[in-house]
Amino acid sequence: MTIITLPTTDNAPVKASRRLSVAPMMDWTDRHCRVFHRHISQHTWLYTEMVTTGALVYGDVERHLRFNDEEHPVALQLGGSDPADLATSARLGEKWGYDEINLNCGCPSERVQKGAFGACLMAEPQLVADCVKAMRDAVSIDVTVKHRVGIDQAESYDFVRDFVGTVAEAGCTTFIVHARNAILKGLSPKENREIPPLKYEFAYQLKRDFPDFEIIINGGIKTEAEIDEHLKHLDGVMLGREAYHNPFVMAGFDQRYYGDTRAPKSREEVIEAMIPYIQAQLAQHGAHGLKLNTITRHMLGLMTGLPGARAFRQVLSDSKKLALGDAHLLREAAARLRIAA
Repeated sequence: MTIITLPTTDNAPVKASRRLSVAPMMDWTDRHCRVFHRHISQHTWLYTEMVTTGALVYGDVERHLRFNDEEHPVALQLGGSDPADLATSARLGEKWGYDEINLNCGCPSERVQKGAFGACLMAEPQLVADCVKAMRDAVSIDVTVKHRVGIDQAESYDFVRDFVGTVAEAGCTTFIVHARNAILKGLSPKENREIPPLKYEFAYQLKRDFPDFEIIINGGIKTEAEIDEHLKHLDGVMLGREAYHNPFVMAGFDQRYYGDTRAPKSREEVIEAMIPYIQAQLAQHGAHGLKLNTITRHMLGLMTGLPGARAFRQVLSDSKKLALGDAHLLREAAARLRIAA
């Protein structure tokens, strides 16, 4: 496991680990979202959206890989199935400063399947092992795999056990298990996150069968009570949609799961921390570049569960106000929440 030390106010460093993490989510976990999440939790491990090897080998590397220093620890998730291209992309990821390279073996979308990667790779464990070996030979940072527990009608635990065993022969020791099958035909990506039943016991059994590996669970997890239960059996928990729609659920993670002695930021302090970041990003990109909504859209769930949360979202969704490009709109939204409450 990559070890990164993060300072605390009493100078006692906290070792970064994947004990808690936020899942890679297409169109959501971009660099602006990750900075926002980092202001809520200093230690929760963050992941990029999936970046395809083609985008890096043939496209604009800076556009896909640039990130902000405050995002650490942060992992780059790659989508691809060609070992050479993955090695090249992993090397770029390390050069740009990422803390981990993660291979996507879990996305069920038809677009990804046409590229012969994502969840369909689970049917070719030896190819995945070859990809992992190529990346591990190319970089010194961790190479991990995120996968499902099965594909289509492969419902047996033996399927995922054999997949993990084969990939482990290439040196991978960290597996992030989305505890559902992926249905490659007939279900949309959204339906694939909801319809196939959760099989947490499969992840637990993987840890029993491979006790020396880091096994992290993902899928349908929302509360600290659920996290606590999973951590009795596994090394880490990855949150997905809940972390995006209700991001302040992470506010207590640093103290509860990492032993950090610092008090978490309040919602208002998170807003105040984001304003200068947004101002700097808007100034950097100019009047015809980055739009305010590109960043603030990730913050709509900050007040989830509070009276007046709807008023907060309404202000941040007002197209006329957003068009003005004034980061202080966040303060106006927070003020509306207090009035509505």
